[in-house]
Amino acid sequence: MSGTVSASHILLMYAGSMRSSATRSRDDALAQMKDLKAQIDDGADFADLARSHSDCPSGTDGGDLGSFGKGQMVKEFQDAAFALEVGATSDVVETDFGYHLIQRTG
Repeated sequence: MSGTVSASHILLMYAGSMRSSATRSRDDALAQMKDLKAQIDDGADFADLARSHSDCPSGTDGGDLGSFGKGQMVKEFQDAAFALEVGATSDVVETDFGYHLIQRTG
């Protein structure tokens, strides 16, 4: 395993998640994220969905986070990103910031 990965993500924050201004409930965020995952599994473009739905500023870049090494992301996010094959999309990952879908790009 290399020391860095490249990934994109979609983040849905909810009321009470870290740095969140979102008003959706945690349950609503999870339901929406599961719907986005189903769309991706059915062939929807990850970057298009990130631009339309992500609460992270990276959404304007299709969710692209670039490359990062271990220790640069919160543990749950890092573990999921490093475990993916290139081109694969994670199941829903929860961190203190909300719910993520992560697509490993390199």
